[in-house]
Amino acid sequence: MPNRSVFYVSDGTGITAETFGNSILAQFTAKPRHVRRPFIDSVEKANAVVDEINTTAEHEGKRPIVFLTLASVEIRAILTGETCKGMVMDMFQSFIEPLEIEFNLKSNHRVGRFSDAAKSQEYNDRIEAINFSLAHDDGQSSRNLQSADVILVGVSRSGKTPTSLYLAMQHGIKAANYPLIPEDFERGHLPSSLSPHKRKCFGLTIDPDRLQHIRNERRPGSKYASIENCRYEVNEAEVMMKRSGISWLSSTHKSIEEIATTILRDIRPDRLIY
Repeated sequence: MPNRSVFYVSDGTGITAETFGNSILAQFTAKPRHVRRPFIDSVEKANAVVDEINTTAEHEGKRPIVFLTLASVEIRAILTGETCKGMVMDMFQSFIEPLEIEFNLKSNHRVGRFSDAAKSQEYNDRIEAINFSLAHDDGQSSRNLQSADVILVGVSRSGKTPTSLYLAMQHGIKAANYPLIPEDFERGHLPSSLSPHKRKCFGLTIDPDRLQHIRNERRPGSKYASIENCRYEVNEAEVMMKRSGISWLSSTHKSIEEIATTILRDIRPDRLIY
C-alpha cells in the first residue's frame, strides 16, 4: 500500500498514537505513508488536519487511516465527525471511555503524556538515567558503576549504546555499557573495573557476518571490519561471558525493545511492575 496514508494525530507528542498504530500495522505486510501531526490542541488546527486528510483521500482514492489520541472532546469531535473522510481509530473512545464506565470514575482528560514533566519524579529520574548512560557510554567512565542498574558488555557495534539509551529514556534505567576489546581477550578475563559489578552485567553478542557488515560501513577495508576479526572477537567475547557467568543474548535478529525487555526481566524484574 505505498499509495495509502496513515495519520497519527495527537494533542501531545503523538508517541502513544504512533506506537499503538505501528503495532497494529506491523500485522500487515503493507508499507503505507506515515504522516505525524502532533500538538493538535485547537479547533483551528483540528480543522486543518481534517482538510489535509480529506485532500489525501481525494488524491489517493482511498480513505486514510487515522490513529487519534485527543483528550479534548470538542477537538476530537472534529476528527471523528462526518466531515472527516478518514478511517478513524480513536484510542480514547476505544479504551478510555470503557474504563471510565468500568472504574465508575471520570478520567482527567489530560493533554499529552508529558504535560506535568517539571513536577514528575519519574520524568526527572529518566533524565538522570539518560545523563548517566551518556556519561558511561562505550566505557568512557568507570566512576559510579555501583550506581548502575545494568552494565552492558559486548564487542564493538553489537548494539550496546542504542540499548542503553532506550533503557534510560523509556524505563529510567541507569545503563552503562562497556566494550570488550582484543586486549581483554588476551588477558583472558573481564576488565578489572567490571569485576566488582559482575552481577549487574548483561552481555550482547551478534552474528559475525552481520557485525562485519556494520563495521565495514564505518571503517571499510580495515582489520577491525574483517570477517576473520569479527569471528574472533565474537567467539572470544562469548567464551569470556560464559566463563564469567554473565547472561547474554544475540542482537542479530532482535529489536532494541525485545533486548531491553529481556534485560529488565533478567536484571531488574521489579521495573516490569510499575
